[in-house]
Amino acid sequence: MAYTIGVPKETASGERLVALIPEVVARLVKAGATLNIEAGAGESAHYSDAAFEKVGASLVSREAAFSSDIVVKVQPPSAEEIGLMKDGGAYIGFMKPLDEPDISARMAAKGLTSLSMEMVPRISRAQKMDALSALSSIGGYRAVLLAATELPKFFPLLTTAAGTVRPANVLILGAGVAGLQAIATARRLGSKVSAYDIREAVAEEVQSLGASFVELEIEAQDDSDSGGYAKALVAEKAKQQTKLLVPFIGGSDVVVATALIPGRKAPILITEEAVKAMGSGSIIVDMAASNGGNCELTEPGQTVVRHGVTIMGPTNLTSGMAVHASQLYSKTLLAMLQDFTDENGFAPNDEDEVFTGSCVTRGGQVVNERVNGLLNPAPAN
Repeated sequence: MAYTIGVPKETASGERLVALIPEVVARLVKAGATLNIEAGAGESAHYSDAAFEKVGASLVSREAAFSSDIVVKVQPPSAEEIGLMKDGGAYIGFMKPLDEPDISARMAAKGLTSLSMEMVPRISRAQKMDALSALSSIGGYRAVLLAATELPKFFPLLTTAAGTVRPANVLILGAGVAGLQAIATARRLGSKVSAYDIREAVAEEVQSLGASFVELEIEAQDDSDSGGYAKALVAEKAKQQTKLLVPFIGGSDVVVATALIPGRKAPILITEEAVKAMGSGSIIVDMAASNGGNCELTEPGQTVVRHGVTIMGPTNLTSGMAVHASQLYSKTLLAMLQDFTDENGFAPNDEDEVFTGSCVTRGGQVVNERVNGLLNPAPAN
């Protein structure tokens, strides 16, 4: 008997992606799965119902999509959506387990086995499943384009009969996947780019893209975790960091901030003092807005002007590129489904570090230690 995979329509505000695109659905159907696609699920990403039907999927109601053996989504499921899922079923998708652990608790109560795309370990074998990196790259690209559109100046150097226009100075804060893509995009647009990251090990990557690496006189510390993510600086060093960044921020026409720490509020890198140091008409794009922001004047989901500087706080940059974002995300889900299903359906594998690393709930329990610790904090001494 074929197992079912459900693809509901995303209902979160502003979300336009679809979890699986027709090309990937075709491969899953060929492998023996029955695909239940909620009618209209792909429309906002420009994938028609007819395209899904053509590759063998069934168009179903919202309830039928959620009651499938395995449900795949983009945004974390709401309480109402979890209620629609099959008791003891499986879920693969984003969950925000370290930011909103209550979602995991509700999924455990439903008996769901859930694999969180945020928790996929950063190892070579799991690169094909790394949805965060795939979507972060889109975010970095989009952030620079937003800044270029809003900046009342050219990005590139121009020499004209009327005179020479100097290139824009662009500063990228954070040189992870999003930051590196932002650097590459800003360079392609002809701007002069510099970048800062607390991990000095990324300096070579920054320079290989044609940007200069900003070095601050801060005492070194162990600055990345086992997954390669930047770790939070201790309070004294964080204060020192923001102070030393002020002249670099003040000399920039555009600042794109990308610094995130998993499970933590985004670090403040841009103080009000730094904003005041920027020229009128300058732009800040705060990619960390949904996690509190890297700029202390950011308002998530809003564009505001403070001290003559436009501060943009987008919370879902990838949604603006729904076609390619859906394509990339769909491929990471396909990799997960190929590894953790067999002819009978969902196939947990406790010997696989990708499975054990990404599994948050199973057997009615929250099995991820970090998430469990957030739900059941140890008593204070």
